[in-house]
Amino acid sequence: MPSDQLSTTFAALADPTRRAILARLASGERSVTELAEPFDMSLPAVSKHLRVLEHAGLIARRPEAQWRLCSIDAGPLKEVSDWALHYRHLWEARLDRLGTYLKKIAPKEKRNGRRQRGKS
Repeated sequence: MPSDQLSTTFAALADPTRRAILARLASGERSVTELAEPFDMSLPAVSKHLRVLEHAGLIARRPEAQWRLCSIDAGPLKEVSDWALHYRHLWEARLDRLGTYLKKIAPKEKRNGRRQRGKS
């Protein structure tokens, strides 16, 4: 089991169902039943996903009458964003070098890659 917050967040985000649940919560608070509607799974299965998200600190649940309402908590997502931004300059530099290289070889590819007509 991951011990640090970033690992716990990534583990929770690894599942596409949980990412879809977070996407639905991005538009506002929803009940567990509303969150379960688009998924072809039982309510207990959805509740397990919600527990993982709650454990990771990505959602908060609160009772209201007979409903359990869920809302997104973006705090752990900020930590993921900060972590990714730390590596952004590295990837941008690599993509810039790739772009320069592709521009450099593009004229050679056009000359060498063209088929000549009339020869069989």
